Amino acid sequence: IKKRDENSQPKMLEGAKLIGAGAATIALAGAAVGIGNVFSSLIHSVARNPSLAKQLFGYAILGFALTEAIALFALMMAFLILFVF
Repeated sequence: IKKRDENSQPKMLEGAKLIGAGAATIALAGAAVGIGNVFSSLIHSVARNPSLAKQLFGYAILGFALTEAIALFALMMAFLILFVF
């Protein structure tokens, strides 16, 4: 079995991996906007009806968790592209 040194991978493939990982991290910006929308909606809703603040906060945390999960999946894909393939 032939040993591979660190320079055996072609430079073009390394560049493609970096571009792919960068493209995968674009989803992190979308997740940040989504989280901002969730909490912005929470603030607007509580300002309209303060008596529902507790219930709305639960929904906001659920929306935050689901949006954050998408961001973590995108980050995981970027790391997979960089370090596994």
